[in-house]
Amino acid sequence: MERLEYRLFDKANGYPVLYAYENITESEIAARFVCDYFLKDGVLYQKTACSTEPLMYVIYVKKDEDIISEHNDGLQYDGQKIRVEIRQYTEEVDVYPLFFTYEIKEYQQAILYLQSDLFIWQEKEWQKTSAEIDEDRKVYVLYIQPNFEKE
Repeated sequence: MERLEYRLFDKANGYPVLYAYENITESEIAARFVCDYFLKDGVLYQKTACSTEPLMYVIYVKKDEDIISEHNDGLQYDGQKIRVEIRQYTEEVDVYPLFFTYEIKEYQQAILYLQSDLFIWQEKEWQKTSAEIDEDRKVYVLYIQPNFEKE
């Protein structure tokens, strides 16, 4: 088991630690490294960099915005599986429609979804805009939009 820290990307203040996780698996760290955004305690952070340091891993973030999650689809997390939601990204909206949720047993499969640049759904090709870990809801979210290059 490893150690993971989320640090604020603030050189002037010595990159302060925002959150630390002890006894976290390398597979979960890899899934978090893939995410462009990190949501915790109602604050959305954007990833700026990841690093491997002696005896730990670090994800550097900058504060993006304070938010109240509008995603409340009635799904209950049982703690046994990794959830990955697929949501349609549209600019200038607060709620992104949920297409579906995968419940996965292994982080390697979640990582494959989160790293995918293209996604086929309803016989259409969709393009990834970003990936996020929403710790407030205990879910990974893959945001996609229609791949207009294919139309």
